[in-house]
Amino acid sequence: MGAGSWGTVFGKLLRDAGGEVTVWGRRATVVESINERHENPDYLPGIELPAGLRATTDAAEALEGADFVALAVPAQTLRENLAAWVPLLPPESVLVSLMKGVELGTCRRMSEVIGEIADVPAERVAVFSGPNLAREIASRQPGAAVAACADESAAQRLQTAAMTPYFRVYTSTDVVGCELGGAVKNIVALCVGMAVGLGFGASTQAVLMTRGLAEITRLGAALGADEHTFAGLAGMGDLVGTCSSPLSRNRTFGENLGRGMTLDEVITVTKQTAEGVKSSGAVLELARKHNVEMPITEAVVSVLHGGVPIKDAAISLISRSPKPERYGV
Repeated sequence: MGAGSWGTVFGKLLRDAGGEVTVWGRRATVVESINERHENPDYLPGIELPAGLRATTDAAEALEGADFVALAVPAQTLRENLAAWVPLLPPESVLVSLMKGVELGTCRRMSEVIGEIADVPAERVAVFSGPNLAREIASRQPGAAVAACADESAAQRLQTAAMTPYFRVYTSTDVVGCELGGAVKNIVALCVGMAVGLGFGASTQAVLMTRGLAEITRLGAALGADEHTFAGLAGMGDLVGTCSSPLSRNRTFGENLGRGMTLDEVITVTKQTAEGVKSSGAVLELARKHNVEMPITEAVVSVLHGGVPIKDAAISLISRSPKPERYGV
């Protein structure tokens, strides 16, 4: 449900794994291109899609008889979109979150929003997360991800549905950890991008990624996640991929800010959703509710939503009181 870059690529992945797949898109031009040209030129120009991958603007048609319903809309639109689709959901389908954000206002993770709006138990809500840059996966470059669900058998079914010769899927029951890893790494990537835009090199970037992982781990521990999750694909793997690649929307967004563009200018030139921009405030609010210290997140929020110049935020971040380094601290 969603014909953006990752929604389209996930549909391609499922099709390559042998599944019958229909992609729902809101724009008829995109749907028509997927069906007739086997391409999504708006999001994945030059990538050939499988001939058997179908697309439609009719949500009822897309959802009919589905075993898995993969939700790939912007995080802040999930509540509204899903409310409209609830009457159409097959009664036994597993709802899969492909989104990496935290809802503004409620501080809810995407799986929590899905459970609330669809009124389904945790055993019917799964998360699919990892270092998955859409264009690379679409090009069949070797990749991997984690399928997480409270019901291990549901996670294993999703694993089977998405496994291909070029893409490996692992399973987990730690939905909280997998979701937080995906959501917070976007914020760290924004900060790394700002550093790159300012001209800082690999050492600075490594510091931000490492300390960013510590922030993710602290918040995860406070919310009951398994800390070992953050050493895996949905934690460190996703963080490194997003922070390191110029294909990353969040890193690129931060890089443009670091080079001197205003927030409004960057928003104008950014064609796809950079989830960390909006989710950063919700993540910081969530951290404060649980008394978790997240200085990188605070710095990003101060720049994006507080009007603080990037260089001032960097000075404030680096001049904090020194502490011993320990795992998760």
